[in-house]
Amino acid sequence: MTIKVGDRLPAGTLQEFIEVEGNGCSLGPNSFDIAKETAGKTIALFALPGAYTPTCSAKHVPGYVEKAAEFKAAGVDEVWCVSVNDAFVMGAWGRDQKTAGKVRMMADGSAEFARATGLTLDLTARGMGLRSNRYSMLVQDGVVKALNVEAPGKFEVSDAGTLLAQARALRG
Repeated sequence: MTIKVGDRLPAGTLQEFIEVEGNGCSLGPNSFDIAKETAGKTIALFALPGAYTPTCSAKHVPGYVEKAAEFKAAGVDEVWCVSVNDAFVMGAWGRDQKTAGKVRMMADGSAEFARATGLTLDLTARGMGLRSNRYSMLVQDGVVKALNVEAPGKFEVSDAGTLLAQARALRG
């Protein structure tokens, strides 16, 4: 079953590599409960097939980094990038993409979140295994308010500009 607007995000955890010690978090990978992290917040979440891949690195992540302040102004508390990679890779990619303070790089290392949302992409034939489809969603208090799923190989509706317009519309 594929997640849709009006559904609650699936229960589970995502991991994030923390660069600096603070707020009781140790350096390195930390697990975050999805329900707790989204409670009472508006999250702009975008997911993609893999770190360091061409479209993801050249277009998808940079758009969200560039528009981070605009997302905050539109009432979005946090921007999350979710990918089926481990937290170490997501942390390194975040450093490379200069996401600190702008986009949380959330690892779905075993594709559990991707499977739970039904938004998977099987890239086994290309040597990449089961991955996340490319999409974006606006989540308010754990509930999906907007969802933009890309057709295979496309980058047309999950971009930062589209989700930002939806965030502004939701805020009214």
